[in-house]
Amino acid sequence: MFRLVKNLKYLWNKFKGNNSEFWDNLEEELILNNVSVETTVKILKEIKEHSFKNDINDFEEIKNLLKNKLIEILSEGSQGQINTDKSQPFIILVAGVNGVGKTSSIAKMAWLFKNEGKSVIIAAADTFRAAAIEQIQFFGEKFGIEVIHHQRNSDPGAVVFDTIDSAVAKKTDIVIIDTAGRMQTSSNLMDELKKIKRIISKKTGSDPDESLLVIDSNIGQNAKSQAEIFHKVLDLTGIILTKADSTSKGGIVLTIKNDLGIPVKFITFGEKIDDISYFDPEKFAEMLVE
Repeated sequence: MFRLVKNLKYLWNKFKGNNSEFWDNLEEELILNNVSVETTVKILKEIKEHSFKNDINDFEEIKNLLKNKLIEILSEGSQGQINTDKSQPFIILVAGVNGVGKTSSIAKMAWLFKNEGKSVIIAAADTFRAAAIEQIQFFGEKFGIEVIHHQRNSDPGAVVFDTIDSAVAKKTDIVIIDTAGRMQTSSNLMDELKKIKRIISKKTGSDPDESLLVIDSNIGQNAKSQAEIFHKVLDLTGIILTKADSTSKGGIVLTIKNDLGIPVKFITFGEKIDDISYFDPEKFAEMLVE
């Protein structure tokens, strides 16, 4: 699992007390672990002031102060909850660059909802990538989840159009839309996302209930760039954080939440279909600092 401040205990043992050199080293450690400078300053400012003012030299107490500050940042705004009952069908648009685990995350999310007693349809609107349709069909057939698809290289918007029609006719609870993996710098494909969003709005009278970006926890500061550009196109409501079972640096989550205001909604942490959970800021903060 994540270790955001893997050298915190080492630093505390090294300096044997609350002093400026310790805090300088902790600040450096946070930044090296993909926490932005702005977010690092926000995290440490109050903790440092409190620790110096109260002459705190207990490692566990500072560790708890740090954990509580991380929870505060990750929970700020209470945007992390998903209420799939607020509309029918509840539409989730999922985007992300190639290789982040987007399709498998969609399958895991659909399985999670199905186990909650919800009916789910997946729109296979990633019509450009080789085997993308087959991959999502495989998941659908294996786990009993309906997938609407057209031929490869067909119009993704038409897939979304037909999926929403089917969901409305069948009174399906949730529609999850898989979109083509794309680099954030690909203007043509980003325009395709805008088109899909317009189709959803035209069919339902509103934007998608959730617009989620899949972020690979290993990619570091590039994740912020991805989030910024996708956010401009989709007005993102959340992040699906993948590959949390790796040795990745979890600081990018704090950066995206603090700097961009985009909360994490789901986290995946393995290869099995049920290796997904709703994001829990408290549990996550504990993982980061343990």
